[in-house]
Amino acid sequence: MKALTFIAITLLSGVIAGTILALVNQGVVEPFIEQAIELENQQAAANGEIVNPTELAAFRLWQKGGSIAAGAVLGLSLGALFGLVFAYGRKILPGSTNLKKALVLAAIMWVVLYVAPAIKYPANPPAVGDPETIYLRQALYVAILAISGFSALGLAILSRKVKMNRLVAPVAYAGIIAAAFVALPANPDAISAPMDLVNSFRIASGATMTMFWMLLGAILGAFWDRTKPHETTQIKTA
Repeated sequence: MKALTFIAITLLSGVIAGTILALVNQGVVEPFIEQAIELENQQAAANGEIVNPTELAAFRLWQKGGSIAAGAVLGLSLGALFGLVFAYGRKILPGSTNLKKALVLAAIMWVVLYVAPAIKYPANPPAVGDPETIYLRQALYVAILAISGFSALGLAILSRKVKMNRLVAPVAYAGIIAAAFVALPANPDAISAPMDLVNSFRIASGATMTMFWMLLGAILGAFWDRTKPHETTQIKTA
């Protein structure tokens, strides 16, 4: 393994995909966030609270700029995880090229790390939800994320070490997730915002996260096919 090449293409893939995600979100997701914040401000004004538009505008400008850096950091962390999993499971993934293999893995990780948690706890725009329950909501999301991620990882390792039917691991994973859905409580907050706004936000954020995972797989797979970090200078393998 060419360690430096592996590290470089893994981190670079994540940063590129994460930055693109953040930039696309500015045009696709941000409008719904703006609407949610405007509704919150209208409610605050109706309750007699003072809303300073100048301070709010300055904060939103800072927040939007920070989201670009946050996207790069998110991409960096998920890219590192993706690269490690790909390096470990590349040989057993279906596909004639590393690009195809990486896209398959990206689809799997999209289901495990995004779709499954999002079904149990769908995303809501900022300003939707009780601030007093934010830590509980975060803990519940992390719980389903951890259950989904570690169960998928454990089943993947088990299926690699023990010969079993290819359907066993997916069925077992589905059973674990179903049990987790039943065991974990529902979102503690009632949604007071218009559902068309909430659903539009969920669709937009889901579309951009899907784009992110496919981009991550495509970029890393292309880099891998080009640089071949799994090869050594002494022994060349397919």
